[in-house]
Amino acid sequence: MLDETANGVFTIAVTPFLPDGAIDWDSVDRMVDFYIAQGATGLTVLGMMGEAGKLTAEESVALVKRVTARSSVPIVVGVSAPGFAAMKALSDAAMDLGAAGVMVAPPGSLKTDAQIVAYYHNTAEALGSAPFVLQDFPLVTNVTIPTSAILQIVADCPTCVMLKHEDWPGLEKISALRAASDAGARRISILCGNGGLYLLEEMLRGADGAMTGFAYPEMMAQVVETCRSGDVTRARDIFDAYLPMVRYEAQPGLGLAIRKFTLAQRGVIAHPALRKPGAGLSDAAKGEVLALAERQQQALQKLAL
Repeated sequence: MLDETANGVFTIAVTPFLPDGAIDWDSVDRMVDFYIAQGATGLTVLGMMGEAGKLTAEESVALVKRVTARSSVPIVVGVSAPGFAAMKALSDAAMDLGAAGVMVAPPGSLKTDAQIVAYYHNTAEALGSAPFVLQDFPLVTNVTIPTSAILQIVADCPTCVMLKHEDWPGLEKISALRAASDAGARRISILCGNGGLYLLEEMLRGADGAMTGFAYPEMMAQVVETCRSGDVTRARDIFDAYLPMVRYEAQPGLGLAIRKFTLAQRGVIAHPALRKPGAGLSDAAKGEVLALAERQQQALQKLAL
Protein backbone atom coordinates (compact mmCIF):
# COMPACT_ATOMS: atom_id res chain seq x y z
CA MET A 1 0.00 0.00 0.00
CA LEU A 2 1.16 3.52 -0.77
CA ASP A 3 2.31 5.45 2.28
CA GLU A 4 4.12 8.61 3.37
CA THR A 5 7.57 7.09 2.76
CA ALA A 6 7.13 6.69 -1.01
CA ASN A 7 10.08 8.01 -2.97
CA GLY A 8 11.95 7.67 -6.24
CA VAL A 9 10.22 7.93 -9.61
CA PHE A 10 6.58 7.02 -10.23
CA THR A 11 6.49 7.37 -14.00
CA ILE A 12 3.24 8.69 -15.46
CA ALA A 13 2.42 6.08 -18.10
CA VAL A 14 1.03 6.96 -21.50
CA THR A 15 -1.87 4.91 -22.83
CA PRO A 16 -0.74 3.28 -26.10
CA PHE A 17 -3.28 3.21 -28.90
CA LEU A 18 -3.47 1.59 -32.31
CA PRO A 19 -4.06 3.90 -35.28
CA ASP A 20 -7.79 3.08 -35.15
CA GLY A 21 -8.01 4.28 -31.53
CA ALA A 22 -8.16 0.87 -29.83
CA ILE A 23 -5.87 0.27 -26.85
CA ASP A 24 -2.63 -1.40 -27.96
CA TRP A 25 -2.28 -4.09 -25.30
CA ASP A 26 1.04 -5.43 -26.57
CA SER A 27 2.52 -1.95 -26.27
CA VAL A 28 1.07 -1.63 -22.76
CA ASP A 29 3.07 -4.69 -21.70
CA ARG A 30 6.23 -3.46 -23.40
CA MET A 31 5.82 -0.01 -21.89
CA VAL A 32 5.47 -1.35 -18.32
CA ASP A 33 8.63 -3.42 -18.76
CA PHE A 34 10.48 -0.44 -20.22
CA TYR A 35 9.58 2.01 -17.46
CA ILE A 36 10.67 -0.43 -14.76
CA ALA A 37 13.91 -1.26 -16.60
CA GLN A 38 14.68 2.47 -16.78
CA GLY A 39 14.47 2.88 -13.01
CA ALA A 40 10.82 3.51 -12.15
CA THR A 41 10.05 2.69 -8.53
CA GLY A 42 6.33 3.00 -9.26
CA LEU A 43 3.93 3.71 -12.12
CA THR A 44 0.91 5.98 -12.38
CA VAL A 45 -1.83 5.15 -14.88
CA LEU A 46 -4.91 7.09 -15.95
CA GLY A 47 -3.23 10.41 -15.28
CA MET A 48 -3.97 13.53 -17.30
CA MET A 49 -1.18 12.66 -19.74
CA GLY A 50 -2.50 9.10 -19.89
CA GLU A 51 -5.59 10.35 -21.78
CA ALA A 52 -7.77 9.06 -18.96
CA GLY A 53 -10.69 11.22 -20.01
CA LYS A 54 -10.83 9.49 -23.40
CA LEU A 55 -11.30 5.99 -21.98
CA THR A 56 -14.57 4.32 -21.09
CA ALA A 57 -15.09 3.10 -17.54
CA GLU A 58 -14.64 -0.46 -18.76
CA GLU A 59 -11.40 0.40 -20.58
CA SER A 60 -10.05 2.15 -17.49
CA VAL A 61 -10.56 -0.93 -15.34
CA ALA A 62 -9.12 -3.19 -18.05
CA LEU A 63 -6.00 -1.01 -18.27
CA VAL A 64 -5.51 -1.08 -14.51
CA LYS A 65 -5.91 -4.86 -14.54
CA ARG A 66 -3.34 -5.27 -17.30
CA VAL A 67 -0.76 -2.97 -15.71
CA THR A 68 -1.09 -4.30 -12.16
CA ALA A 69 -0.78 -7.87 -13.43
CA ARG A 70 2.36 -6.99 -15.37
CA SER A 71 4.13 -4.66 -12.94
CA SER A 72 6.61 -5.50 -10.22
CA VAL A 73 6.41 -1.98 -8.73
CA PRO A 74 3.51 -0.15 -6.99
CA ILE A 75 0.75 1.28 -9.17
CA VAL A 76 -1.11 4.53 -8.52
CA VAL A 77 -4.35 5.03 -10.44
CA GLY A 78 -5.84 8.40 -11.35
CA VAL A 79 -9.50 8.35 -10.28
CA SER A 80 -10.46 12.02 -10.60
CA ALA A 81 -14.09 12.35 -11.65
CA PRO A 82 -16.88 14.96 -11.59
CA GLY A 83 -18.72 13.00 -8.91
CA PHE A 84 -17.76 10.85 -5.95
CA ALA A 85 -19.75 7.81 -7.12
CA ALA A 86 -17.62 7.36 -10.24
CA MET A 87 -14.46 8.14 -8.27
CA LYS A 88 -15.28 5.51 -5.65
CA ALA A 89 -16.21 2.90 -8.25
CA LEU A 90 -12.89 3.19 -10.06
CA SER A 91 -10.93 3.44 -6.82
CA ASP A 92 -12.56 0.32 -5.40
CA ALA A 93 -11.93 -1.58 -8.63
CA ALA A 94 -8.30 -0.44 -8.79
CA MET A 95 -7.56 -1.37 -5.19
CA ASP A 96 -9.23 -4.76 -5.66
CA LEU A 97 -6.94 -5.34 -8.65
CA GLY A 98 -3.84 -4.65 -6.58
CA ALA A 99 -3.20 -0.93 -6.98
CA ALA A 100 -1.16 0.68 -4.20
CA GLY A 101 -3.19 3.88 -4.11
CA VAL A 102 -5.17 6.41 -6.14
CA MET A 103 -4.75 10.03 -7.20
CA VAL A 104 -7.35 12.80 -7.09
CA ALA A 105 -7.20 16.27 -8.66
CA PRO A 106 -9.62 18.99 -7.53
CA PRO A 107 -12.49 20.01 -9.82
CA GLY A 108 -12.35 23.48 -11.29
CA SER A 109 -15.47 24.54 -9.40
CA LEU A 110 -13.56 24.98 -6.13
CA LYS A 111 -12.95 28.66 -5.47
CA THR A 112 -12.07 29.04 -1.78
CA ASP A 113 -9.68 27.35 0.62
CA ALA A 114 -12.64 26.11 2.67
CA GLN A 115 -14.18 24.50 -0.41
CA ILE A 116 -10.88 22.79 -1.25
CA VAL A 117 -10.46 21.38 2.26
CA ALA A 118 -14.10 20.23 2.36
CA TYR A 119 -13.71 18.54 -1.03
CA TYR A 120 -10.78 16.45 0.16
CA HIS A 121 -12.64 15.61 3.40
CA ASN A 122 -15.38 14.20 1.17
CA THR A 123 -12.79 12.49 -1.03
CA ALA A 124 -11.25 10.71 1.94
CA GLU A 125 -14.68 9.62 3.13
CA ALA A 126 -15.67 8.33 -0.33
CA LEU A 127 -12.43 6.42 -0.87
CA GLY A 128 -12.50 4.75 2.53
CA SER A 129 -9.22 3.05 3.39
CA ALA A 130 -7.60 3.65 -0.02
CA PRO A 131 -4.48 5.83 0.35
CA PHE A 132 -4.63 8.80 -2.00
CA VAL A 133 -2.41 11.34 -3.70
CA LEU A 134 -3.46 14.98 -3.73
CA GLN A 135 -2.71 16.31 -7.20
CA ASP A 136 -1.84 20.00 -7.09
CA PHE A 137 -1.75 21.13 -10.74
CA PRO A 138 -3.29 24.61 -10.95
CA LEU A 139 -2.10 25.22 -14.52
CA VAL A 140 -4.61 22.59 -15.65
CA THR A 141 -7.22 22.45 -12.90
CA ASN A 142 -7.41 26.24 -12.38
CA VAL A 143 -7.54 25.51 -8.63
CA THR A 144 -4.85 27.15 -6.53
CA ILE A 145 -4.22 25.17 -3.33
CA PRO A 146 -2.19 27.20 -0.83
CA THR A 147 0.26 25.57 1.54
CA SER A 148 -2.09 26.18 4.48
CA ALA A 149 -4.90 24.22 2.79
CA ILE A 150 -2.58 21.31 1.97
CA LEU A 151 -1.41 21.20 5.59
CA GLN A 152 -5.02 21.21 6.80
CA ILE A 153 -5.94 18.33 4.47
CA VAL A 154 -2.89 16.36 5.59
CA ALA A 155 -3.76 16.96 9.24
CA ASP A 156 -7.43 16.00 8.79
CA CYS A 157 -7.13 13.09 6.34
CA PRO A 158 -4.77 10.27 7.37
CA THR A 159 -5.26 8.51 4.04
CA CYS A 160 -3.73 11.47 2.17
CA VAL A 161 -0.18 10.15 1.97
CA MET A 162 1.34 12.00 -0.98
CA LEU A 163 1.32 15.35 -2.73
CA LYS A 164 1.82 15.35 -6.47
CA HIS A 165 3.38 18.78 -6.67
CA GLU A 166 2.87 20.54 -10.00
CA ASP A 167 2.44 24.15 -8.99
CA TRP A 168 4.43 26.47 -11.22
CA PRO A 169 6.27 28.33 -9.81
CA GLY A 170 6.18 26.13 -6.77
CA LEU A 171 9.61 25.68 -5.24
CA GLU A 172 8.72 27.88 -2.29
CA LYS A 173 5.71 25.66 -1.59
CA ILE A 174 7.99 22.61 -1.24
CA SER A 175 10.21 24.52 1.18
CA ALA A 176 7.20 25.68 3.21
CA LEU A 177 5.74 22.18 3.44
CA ARG A 178 9.05 20.71 4.54
CA ALA A 179 9.53 23.47 7.12
CA ALA A 180 6.08 22.68 8.49
CA SER A 181 6.86 18.98 8.81
CA ASP A 182 10.17 19.82 10.48
CA ALA A 183 8.14 21.82 12.98
CA GLY A 184 5.85 18.90 13.77
CA ALA A 185 3.25 18.64 10.99
CA ARG A 186 2.68 15.17 9.54
CA ARG A 187 5.24 14.56 6.79
CA ILE A 188 3.91 13.11 3.58
CA SER A 189 5.68 12.12 0.39
CA ILE A 190 6.17 14.87 -2.20
CA LEU A 191 6.68 13.72 -5.77
CA CYS A 192 6.89 16.37 -8.47
CA GLY A 193 5.52 16.75 -11.98
CA ASN A 194 5.74 19.21 -14.86
CA GLY A 195 7.61 16.73 -17.02
CA GLY A 196 10.70 16.96 -14.85
CA LEU A 197 11.34 20.55 -15.88
CA TYR A 198 12.30 21.62 -12.36
CA LEU A 199 13.25 18.23 -10.94
CA LEU A 200 16.77 19.16 -9.89
CA GLU A 201 15.68 22.18 -7.88
CA GLU A 202 12.68 20.31 -6.48
CA MET A 203 14.94 17.58 -5.12
CA LEU A 204 17.20 20.17 -3.52
CA ARG A 205 14.14 21.78 -1.88
CA GLY A 206 13.18 18.50 -0.21
CA ALA A 207 11.04 16.56 -2.69
CA ASP A 208 11.16 12.78 -2.48
CA GLY A 209 11.27 12.25 -6.22
CA ALA A 210 9.17 12.59 -9.35
CA MET A 211 5.71 11.55 -10.47
CA THR A 212 5.60 12.65 -14.05
CA GLY A 213 6.18 11.50 -17.58
CA PHE A 214 9.12 12.09 -19.89
CA ALA A 215 10.15 10.06 -22.89
CA TYR A 216 13.51 9.40 -21.22
CA PRO A 217 12.45 8.30 -17.72
CA GLU A 218 15.98 7.15 -16.97
CA MET A 219 16.91 10.83 -16.60
CA MET A 220 14.53 11.23 -13.69
CA ALA A 221 15.75 8.06 -12.00
CA GLN A 222 19.39 9.10 -12.37
CA VAL A 223 18.83 12.66 -11.14
CA VAL A 224 16.85 11.48 -8.12
CA GLU A 225 19.43 8.83 -7.26
CA THR A 226 22.44 11.14 -7.57
CA CYS A 227 20.73 13.93 -5.61
CA ARG A 228 19.90 11.53 -2.81
CA SER A 229 23.48 10.27 -2.76
CA GLY A 230 24.71 13.86 -2.34
CA ASP A 231 26.45 14.12 -5.72
CA VAL A 232 24.68 17.31 -6.80
CA THR A 233 27.29 18.19 -9.44
CA ARG A 234 26.74 14.85 -11.18
CA ALA A 235 22.98 15.34 -10.92
CA ARG A 236 23.30 18.74 -12.59
CA ASP A 237 25.39 17.29 -15.42
CA ILE A 238 22.83 14.56 -16.08
CA PHE A 239 19.92 16.98 -15.94
CA ASP A 240 21.64 19.44 -18.27
CA ALA A 241 22.22 16.73 -20.89
CA TYR A 242 18.48 16.06 -21.12
CA LEU A 243 17.24 19.61 -20.55
CA PRO A 244 16.78 20.60 -24.24
CA MET A 245 14.46 17.61 -24.74
CA VAL A 246 12.64 18.27 -21.45
CA ARG A 247 12.09 21.86 -22.59
CA TYR A 248 10.82 20.81 -26.01
CA GLU A 249 8.45 18.21 -24.59
CA ALA A 250 7.03 20.80 -22.17
CA GLN A 251 5.17 22.63 -24.97
CA PRO A 252 1.52 23.07 -23.97
CA GLY A 253 -0.81 21.13 -26.24
CA LEU A 254 1.95 19.19 -27.99
CA GLY A 255 3.78 17.61 -25.08
CA LEU A 256 1.99 14.27 -25.17
CA ALA A 257 2.34 13.96 -28.95
CA ILE A 258 6.08 14.64 -28.60
CA ARG A 259 6.39 12.09 -25.80
CA LYS A 260 4.53 9.39 -27.72
CA PHE A 261 6.53 10.06 -30.88
CA THR A 262 9.77 9.66 -28.95
CA LEU A 263 8.58 6.50 -27.20
CA ALA A 264 7.64 5.06 -30.59
CA GLN A 265 11.07 5.98 -31.94
CA ARG A 266 12.61 4.17 -28.96
CA GLY A 267 10.56 1.06 -29.74
CA VAL A 268 8.55 1.23 -26.53
CA ILE A 269 5.13 1.66 -28.15
CA ALA A 270 4.23 0.59 -31.65
CA HIS A 271 2.41 3.77 -32.68
CA PRO A 272 2.57 7.43 -31.55
CA ALA A 273 -1.22 7.69 -31.88
CA LEU A 274 -3.31 9.82 -29.56
CA ARG A 275 -6.98 8.95 -29.24
CA LYS A 276 -9.13 11.68 -30.79
CA PRO A 277 -9.28 14.51 -30.10
CA GLY A 278 -5.53 14.87 -29.98
CA ALA A 279 -2.81 16.81 -31.72
CA GLY A 280 -0.26 15.23 -34.05
CA LEU A 281 3.22 16.39 -34.99
CA SER A 282 4.19 18.06 -38.23
CA ASP A 283 7.19 16.78 -40.19
CA ALA A 284 9.11 19.84 -39.01
CA ALA A 285 8.38 19.03 -35.36
CA LYS A 286 9.40 15.40 -35.84
CA GLY A 287 12.68 16.57 -37.35
CA GLU A 288 13.30 18.82 -34.36
CA VAL A 289 12.72 15.95 -31.94
CA LEU A 290 15.12 13.70 -33.84
CA ALA A 291 17.78 16.43 -33.91
CA LEU A 292 17.44 16.95 -30.17
CA ALA A 293 17.69 13.21 -29.57
CA GLU A 294 20.93 13.03 -31.55
CA ARG A 295 22.54 15.90 -29.65
CA GLN A 296 21.31 14.45 -26.38
CA GLN A 297 23.04 11.16 -27.18
CA GLN A 298 26.27 13.02 -27.88
CA ALA A 299 26.03 14.80 -24.52
CA LEU A 300 25.38 11.52 -22.71
CA GLN A 301 28.37 9.90 -24.33
CA LYS A 302 30.56 12.64 -22.88
CA LEU A 303 29.12 11.80 -19.45
CA ALA A 304 29.70 8.08 -20.09
CA LEU A 305 26.00 7.36 -19.66
